[in-house]
This record gives sequence, C-alpha cells and structure tokens, in this order.
Amino acid sequence: MWRLLATLSLVVLTSAWSDVHFPPLSDELVNFVNKQNTTWKAGHNFYNVDLSYVKKLCGTFLGGPKLPQRAAFAEGMILPESFDAREQWPNCPTIREIRDQGSCGSCWAFGAVEAISDRLCIRSNGRVNVEVSAEDMLTCCGDECGDGCNGGFPSGAWNFWTKQGLVSGGLYNSHVGCRPYSIPPCEHHVNGSRPPCTGEGDTPKCSKICEPGYTPSYKEDKHFGVYQHVTGEMMGGHAIRILGWGVENGTPYWLVGNSWNTDWGDNGFFKILRGEDHCGIESEIVAGIPCPRQY
Repeated sequence: MWRLLATLSLVVLTSAWSDVHFPPLSDELVNFVNKQNTTWKAGHNFYNVDLSYVKKLCGTFLGGPKLPQRAAFAEGMILPESFDAREQWPNCPTIREIRDQGSCGSCWAFGAVEAISDRLCIRSNGRVNVEVSAEDMLTCCGDECGDGCNGGFPSGAWNFWTKQGLVSGGLYNSHVGCRPYSIPPCEHHVNGSRPPCTGEGDTPKCSKICEPGYTPSYKEDKHFGVYQHVTGEMMGGHAIRILGWGVENGTPYWLVGNSWNTDWGDNGFFKILRGEDHCGIESEIVAGIPCPRQY
C-alpha cells in the first residue's frame, strides 16, 4: 500500500488572487498577511532581486501533455492521520535530500527527478539508491518538456523518463553520478553564505556522455506553521515534492520539499494547507510508479 503513497512531483502556483493587492515581495504584503488570523508568518526571501527573477524561478508551465490516470488508486485504503516518507523509508536517502536549482527556472525538472529518485528506491525495497540527474532532464528533454531554464511541464518530464530514460547525477560540484548539476547554487534566502541570485541562468547543453540507466514566501523561525494563501497575485508555477501529510494545531497540511537549498524554510521543507487546493496543490499533482520488471 505505501508504495502507492511515495513522493510526488507537482505544480504549485506561487500565489493566487484576492480583493486586496500589494506589490509582491513588499513590506506591505508581509505586514498584511501577518495581521490576519492565519496559520503561518510571512517574511522576506530573496535579497535585492528583481521581481522578474522570482517569476523566472517559477518555471512550471500549466497544461502540457496528459498522463494516464489511475482513478481508483486509493479505493478502500484507510490512511493514517499523519505520514512522513522520510520516516517510512529511512534507507532511501534521496527522500531527505534538498537540492538547489540555482538561477534557473528548472523546478519542473527538479520536482520530477527528485520524486523519481525516491520512487526507484521505494519500489525496489532499497536496492536502487541513486540520485537521478536533474541536468539530464533539464537539458535533454526538448519541446515535450518546454524551454529548459525558461520553464517546462512536469508531465512532460515524467513522459521523457519513461521514453528515453535518465542518467544519474548529484548536486552541483558533487562529482556524484554521470551528470551532476552544473548550475551553481545561489542565495534564495535573505542573508546567507552563497552568491546572490542573478536571474541569468542559461540552459546548459545536452550531453549524452553515458547511457541512461534509470527509466521507468515562508518565514524562517523556530515555528514555521502551515502556509495558506492570504493575498497576492499569481506570479507563475512552481514544482515541488510532496513527502507526506499531517495535522498541526487542528490544521491539515501537506509536507513538502523545495529546491531552494537547506537554509530556505524549515531546512528546505515546508507545510501547506491540505484539502482546499490552495495554490493548486491538489489539482495539479503529477506522479508515476517505476515498473517492477526493472528489479
């Protein structure tokens, strides 16, 4: 049963609509949210960056190719009140891993390969432990996926994996796998040790140097709370990874991993309201299961 509840890659809109409008990233917006009776505290991320850069990071296009649906997948299942994939499969280290997409709108590729890496380990009962390459997905999936660092379709990414396969590849400068990520990390947080994000990340070139092997605004604080939309305009789509769910102080949430390094949010993770489709968190889910014959 739990293999069907493995990590997911999905689309999240950075914000939605409201009758109250404030400039994105502004003090007015932060102050307005924090005066509401909500379940989280707003704060500032991204120090001295143009709004165009943040929009570029939201590199997930809505629509795209449709994947086959498994409508009855949860029929008859009794789910626990809370679930955390990191605890359920402790021998799958990629589930705990937080990557960094750098100055590139590659979240669509990261959300897919992160979930694919997790599901390969889960499906194989820990026999396959590999970091699937975000670089291979980003650079070698063409029109079906979108436009590289300028955005793409998560559903196209999953289709590419089943048709072409993907090589291994770890974090930037890790020398792990065939094609580690070549775009350096940048500072998605307000103040940190990495270089500032410039918004100038170009898509690297596709390089088939080895054969595919694997087919098939949140405030830093001691208590992060459960994000839910309060106000603001839509800026674009952002793909992330669902790891589980739970209830905090009576508020149901999804447990989510981002791709903006470990000093963003709660060590790279965050919680978002579950059950009301805030920011498209439920209506835009994309996922897949590796074929058993691979093992």
